[in-house]
Amino acid sequence: MKTEVLKDIKAAEEEYGTTIRNAEVDRKKSLANAELEAGNLIIKANNTAEEYRKKRMADARTHAAEAHARIIREGEQGAVALRDQGKRNLERAVALLVTRFKEQLHVKA
Repeated sequence: MKTEVLKDIKAAEEEYGTTIRNAEVDRKKSLANAELEAGNLIIKANNTAEEYRKKRMADARTHAAEAHARIIREGEQGAVALRDQGKRNLERAVALLVTRFKEQLHVKA
């Protein structure tokens, strides 16, 4: 009877040892899977951040190009307006210059 009890105890110890080893193997697998998943999440987050950065840069370039085009267009419109105003004032300016020139001639003569 003692030998059967000892055998039962030894069998129980072996069963518990196997259970503990299996649990340790499962723990290592779970840890490895968690580390792999964490690595994948980091890669995904980095990719997402890089895509966001590229999109923001593209948006900034587009905005800058639009602003540049607007500034050029406004500058050209301003130049045209100044030229038109100058052409309109040219005759008056010439007439004023001739009048002043004549006045200077008469004053000195």
